[in-house]
Amino acid sequence: MSIAEDVRKMKKDAPKLAASDVSIRNEALKNAAEALKANKEKIFEANALDMKRADENGIADSVKKRLKFDDHKLEDVLSGLSMLVDLPDPLGKVTLNRQLDDGLVLKRLTCPIGVIGVIFEARPDALVQISSLCIKSGNCAILKGGKETAETNRVLFKIMRDSAVKAGLPEGCLLQAESHSEIDELLSCDKDVDLLIPRGSNAFVRYIMDNTKIPVMGHADGICHIYVDKYADFDKAVRILVDAKTQYTAACNAVETILVHRDIAKEFLPVLYKAMKEAGVTLKGTKEVSDIIGGETIEEKDFKEYLDLIASVKLVSNVGEAIEHINTFGSHHTDSIITENADIAEVFLQMVDSAGVYQNASTRFADGFRYGFGAEVGISTSKIHARGPVGLEGLVTYKYNLVGNGHIVGDYATGVKKFNHKDL
Repeated sequence: MSIAEDVRKMKKDAPKLAASDVSIRNEALKNAAEALKANKEKIFEANALDMKRADENGIADSVKKRLKFDDHKLEDVLSGLSMLVDLPDPLGKVTLNRQLDDGLVLKRLTCPIGVIGVIFEARPDALVQISSLCIKSGNCAILKGGKETAETNRVLFKIMRDSAVKAGLPEGCLLQAESHSEIDELLSCDKDVDLLIPRGSNAFVRYIMDNTKIPVMGHADGICHIYVDKYADFDKAVRILVDAKTQYTAACNAVETILVHRDIAKEFLPVLYKAMKEAGVTLKGTKEVSDIIGGETIEEKDFKEYLDLIASVKLVSNVGEAIEHINTFGSHHTDSIITENADIAEVFLQMVDSAGVYQNASTRFADGFRYGFGAEVGISTSKIHARGPVGLEGLVTYKYNLVGNGHIVGDYATGVKKFNHKDL
């Protein structure tokens, strides 16, 4: 059966999942947690095969960090599942309750988006996070993970789908696409797929956007900035910068560009250079920067997302110049300012046009689990429909229910009746 035929069947199951009671959806997540623990050795064996192939194929170390699924990653996904179970049902929330006239009541209620296709990078824990969020939010999900983790994904998908069906959810609630050719077929399913969430390189996300009529939500790059202001606490700044670059180098919320106020550059840069060198990080800077700390000189046009133990450094004269650089060259993902000056911080927080804007905190906090969302299907840099880490709230939309008693528009058009628009 083709992916298009499977998706057509899934579309018919979508209303059943949307109408399911939250207790059943929570039961599916509890089943998944138990099954993940019971089958952990099987999961680790599959992951060992993926890691072996990655070594044989010369996959970069930064990518292999994402591929690995170990006890630590298992504990993280189990914590996410537990958090999701405890979160309130995102469906059926009344966000508008208005009487248009006597006996004519309009309600706006949250409901699932429907059928969501998620194409994600080679991170097996992402499969669990995405499928669990879709189950809790009542959305059917088509999951296409990276080929580098094919063995692990296959085992994890079966656990998630079997757990959902065992709880009483429809068989079509989850679908796995494995071959690369299925992506193009999926892009043509605009009648049956309501939303696509691609996670990957800029070129890949752009390809998805340019080759489908299906709405697309997500982000391409993760060029995150940290601006060290004139009034920064040096110890605090260094601690934050080292964390933002090294805590998980391959993540899209790792800092890639460091902006430093010129007035403190000669004093601060050597301190930063020493700390970063000890952490294994290479700093590349503009000529002004390399004149102070040495190292490779690069131009602004060469600043990029490294996903490695490398960071670009540039000097700026004030917070306005930092903001202009970030808004011009950033990816509108997550950016931070290090300063003890509340007024300057407020300007930065208001003027930087990114999904996450921080003061005195590492960019690595941009994460659905850390925000208390349970997990995330990805981070969106768009402004419609969701922005930042996309959790349960980003996976629901709404519909209007109108209940009357023989009411017709003609009575209001002719003036026989009048609206009273009373919020209940």
